[in-house]
Amino acid sequence: MNKSVAIITARGGSKRIPRKNIKDFLGKPIIAYSIAAALEADCFAEVMVSTDDQEIAGIARSLGAQVPFMRSAENSNDFVGTTEVIREVVLEYRKAGKSFDSLCCIYPTAPFITAAKLRKGMSLLEETGADCVLPIVAFSYPIQRSLKVEKGRAVMFWPENYAKRSQDLMPAYHDCGQFYCLMTASLLEQMKLFAEHTIPIVVPESEVQDIDNEEDWKIAEMKYRIVSGL
Repeated sequence: MNKSVAIITARGGSKRIPRKNIKDFLGKPIIAYSIAAALEADCFAEVMVSTDDQEIAGIARSLGAQVPFMRSAENSNDFVGTTEVIREVVLEYRKAGKSFDSLCCIYPTAPFITAAKLRKGMSLLEETGADCVLPIVAFSYPIQRSLKVEKGRAVMFWPENYAKRSQDLMPAYHDCGQFYCLMTASLLEQMKLFAEHTIPIVVPESEVQDIDNEEDWKIAEMKYRIVSGL
């Protein structure tokens, strides 16, 4: 496999869930799950954490990840996207004389990531010649029959689908928000996670949970207990 780096993005300034990236998740800082999966995957030359926070950096190092440099203030605010953060990491490594053909951006609040999924993603990236490989999950209800609220009334986005059966509508998917396996050159050229040639890995809904608030956190813990048999 080409030389690859795992980049776990974990800034310190979470607003909706304070200290989200190191908050306790069933007995461990939630970032521990991402670090453990990346290390166990054994397909990365380096597993690093990009952070602007010294406490997060210390915890990451204690869990076996590397923090070779701190994230810049410029790329640590609420409005900077993931692509800019990854770009900074790649360029900082290059300054130190290190380069990677491919990379895997891993989010720190994704406890359902496994070493097997990461290995599969990186293998597909190499075997298919794709720019990106990412996990996706099906919407639980047909988006073609979704509703919007207008002037206090529930209205269909696409009324023409009212009488259509669910099984006759095309399945729709969304990003799991867990990890992105990327060719470094493609990322730097396109500056997109959803690059021109993106290959999906379909993941069951039981192994996906976006964590944006405390309710999401509780649901994620319940799902994890079921999936892991805790």
